[in-house]
Amino acid sequence: MTESAVPRWVPRAIVIALLFYAGFLMSQWALGRLKDLLVTLLVALFVALAIEPAVDAMARRGLRRGVAVMIVFVVLLASVALFVFALGSLFVDQIVQFAGNLPRYADNVVSWINRTFDQSISVQDLQSKVLSDSNSLKSYAEQLAGNVWGVSSSVLGGVFRTFTVALFTFYLAADAPKLRSELVSLFPPGRQAAITRAWQIALEKTGGYIYSRALMALISGFAHGILFWIIGLPYALALAIWVGLISQFIPTVGTYLAGALPILIALTNGRPGAAIVILVFVVVYQQFENYILQPRITAKTVEIHPAVAFGAVIAGAALLGGVGAIVAIPLTATVQSFVSAYIRRYDVAGERSGAGGHAEADERTEAG
Repeated sequence: MTESAVPRWVPRAIVIALLFYAGFLMSQWALGRLKDLLVTLLVALFVALAIEPAVDAMARRGLRRGVAVMIVFVVLLASVALFVFALGSLFVDQIVQFAGNLPRYADNVVSWINRTFDQSISVQDLQSKVLSDSNSLKSYAEQLAGNVWGVSSSVLGGVFRTFTVALFTFYLAADAPKLRSELVSLFPPGRQAAITRAWQIALEKTGGYIYSRALMALISGFAHGILFWIIGLPYALALAIWVGLISQFIPTVGTYLAGALPILIALTNGRPGAAIVILVFVVVYQQFENYILQPRITAKTVEIHPAVAFGAVIAGAALLGGVGAIVAIPLTATVQSFVSAYIRRYDVAGERSGAGGHAEADERTEAG
């Protein structure tokens, strides 16, 4: 063999590297095309794990799992319908009220501009100017029509995705024991107990997260509803449902979104004092929830350090958007439980020796 001859393993290594690179590109292409499906399956699995404790409870009482899942779906659908109806009536009434007061709002704005900037603008001049500029109105109408079409397409896509999630959730929850058995049977007998335990941990943490949040949403909605009823705020029931659900099921910013709507309603009804009362109550209740209520309710369900939970929500949102933000906390709790269950921890040598040193010193003191 001459010195310039290429070793025989080099062509084979090049071919293997090219094959690996081609496989990577194909995997990346497939994941890009299947991303929506994978996210749908992830949401369906999350919902199935969340409702499985309720389904198991009804199945133990003699109901078929399919019927139990349908009952849970009916309850969830009724709850969503109540939420949408309550908020829909609120928003429709507010839009009608705003449209009726629009001329008065326009007069107030024009008067403020004239006083502040020493102008002599009139509402009639503005109306004639807007109506005379027909090209601008035409382009605005065309843009609005395009936006309406886009919104309609998004709504239809959301309805189809919701139906797909519900279908996958039904089969995952109805056939959960069979699915678990099929999954466990893929592993050797020595590993099957660990896999079953992992499934139970995921089930407990996901279900615990959902039920603890639902309980806190109920308490929050009840407390805020009483406040809204006492101060005579319009749409007290709808706003209580809004505050309870949004503050608990939207991570990180849910509290601020929940409190903003009743404050805005109070301001639009000309009641700044009520808005201040609501703001103070929201802040005080949030502290009560963070330091007293939440630790007691989540003590046996999801225990995560606030900084870890916040980081998990940010990471989940960056990876999968809103879906990732919602499933981030129970997923983090599940991983944390795996670490606690399957990774052995040891005492820190320095702390142990220090503690022993103190104990020995105490014994010497007592002996002396």
